[in-house]
Amino acid sequence: MFIASKLLAFMTQPLAWVLVLLLMALFGLFLRRHWGRHLVLLACLTLGLQGWEPLPDALLRQLENQYPGPAPQNTLPSYAGLVVLGGALEPAFVWDGRTQPALNDAAERMTAPLALLQQHPKWKLLFTGGEGDLWAEGLSEAARAQLFFASVGVAPNRLLFESKSRTTYENAVLSAAMPGVDPTLPWLLVTSASHMPRAMATFRQAGWNVTAYPVDYRTGAQTPWGQYSLAKGAQKWHLVLHELAGLLAYRVAGRA
Repeated sequence: MFIASKLLAFMTQPLAWVLVLLLMALFGLFLRRHWGRHLVLLACLTLGLQGWEPLPDALLRQLENQYPGPAPQNTLPSYAGLVVLGGALEPAFVWDGRTQPALNDAAERMTAPLALLQQHPKWKLLFTGGEGDLWAEGLSEAARAQLFFASVGVAPNRLLFESKSRTTYENAVLSAAMPGVDPTLPWLLVTSASHMPRAMATFRQAGWNVTAYPVDYRTGAQTPWGQYSLAKGAQKWHLVLHELAGLLAYRVAGRA
């Protein structure tokens, strides 16, 4: 399943589609086939459309709006704590030789829980994340998370780390099996808003009593029609396609 998830991650990269189309076009032109020119045009069109951000934003917005916000403040004291999913830390090789934690563009997964821990001193924080790369070396993501929370002064006795999981499904299953963790108690689940539908379905399927606490929003109420960026557009397309395909795969497999 892990290998399949990595293949899915590649297939949901729109720039990979452009590469495949260009390779096919090159083959067609080598054979002097007219369809080679058509594939070049299709590759250019695919690349050009990727930069128009309102299109992927419309799909991302639907994912992000499925769980509109955190639980009401008056219910928060009843929670056991937070389950924070990995994905907000740069790879281990970026940390190598550095003295500061390195967060990526999903940093809110790590920073948003800090204020909640201050407001609710009895809460625990369970971080779940091993290493999602095929050829992972160095510190696991959980070990890097431990360094981050130590750097901002969170007391070690409030932290739990699950370091073996590589997918959202493994996040849910392996965290539930940890000593001292009772998944039937109410927990807040912290992850990116676009990832929340798959995460909530998976954790509930695994027996967790979780309430969504979405962070890391990539869209607002609307996107200006003139918003265009090849880099950001391709990134958003990859994100939304990965989540939609992942959610479908989890449902077919009975994991969500």
